[in-house]
Amino acid sequence: MSDDNNLLAPCPNSPNCVSSLSGSKDHWVPPLEVSDNRDTSLQRLQTVLDAQPRVEYDVVGQSRIQARFKSLVLRFTDDVTFYVRENGVVEVRSASRVGYWDLGANRRRVESLRSKLAELKSNDTTAQHTPRSAHPLG
Repeated sequence: MSDDNNLLAPCPNSPNCVSSLSGSKDHWVPPLEVSDNRDTSLQRLQTVLDAQPRVEYDVVGQSRIQARFKSLVLRFTDDVTFYVRENGVVEVRSASRVGYWDLGANRRRVESLRSKLAELKSNDTTAQHTPRSAHPLG
């Protein structure tokens, strides 16, 4: 488990960061349960990120995505890093670049992404498991 400490940068002591690998209960969020394999999780994550406003992202390597989210009014930038494990679980870190307090913005972002990924997973599963007899041409 010690290798996990190098997957995402640690959160600072300030309350403007959350991470699924944090040992601090104030900074910890659960990892994102997206799929049962890395490729599908990366694809779903990119689909959700493509649909987000004011986000730019890069795939960094075959298992990592680095994203930059800008706030609507003041244009603050938050950095979000995703590390996708082989089993599809996504470790996530979201942190403000400046300031001390984020008023829970990074935690809300991660939970919003979790919700959107779950919805996408549910839609994919429903589409893949439609009984043939229910298909109009079936």
